[in-house]
Amino acid sequence: MFRRALFVGRFQPFHKGHLYAVQHILKEAEELIIVIGSAEKSHELDNPFTAGERMEMIRRALRSAGIDPSRYLLVPVPDVQAHTTWVSQVVAYTPHFDVVYTNQALTRRLFLESGYEVREIPLYRREEYSATEIRRRILEGEDWRGLVPKEVWDFIRGIKGDERVRDLARTDKAEGALGG
Repeated sequence: MFRRALFVGRFQPFHKGHLYAVQHILKEAEELIIVIGSAEKSHELDNPFTAGERMEMIRRALRSAGIDPSRYLLVPVPDVQAHTTWVSQVVAYTPHFDVVYTNQALTRRLFLESGYEVREIPLYRREEYSATEIRRRILEGEDWRGLVPKEVWDFIRGIKGDERVRDLARTDKAEGALGG
């Protein structure tokens, strides 16, 4: 068993696939650092939620799943301009970790090149449990409730996050029509 693992995601929003990943990783590690990537981004169609909102979604979902808060840390990390400095940025924002869990090719490559052990996470209904698919369903007015933990659904609805996603799409279309 590893002492501490790292799991990076944007969590826009946190969904059942993410929850499955956290549960899987905690079977192999005593503690988990959950890095909320692109922490500076929000109110964009691909990044509609703030880092604080994403932290709250994750915290509520993990509490409901019975995951002891002493077993994980939530750490927001902003992007950097150069991929070659990104791992150093993550290391500067987080406590020491022994292993990185990711299925994202660039994240995998960057951590491998920095000397870290990297493990894949078994995918769980990936075609369905995808933040992109959830945002698409919100935009199309389709049901997305079953793709996220109940606490995440309640939180997003409570902050009118679904309305925000639809409004951001309208804004993007209007700006596109104006050529800017």
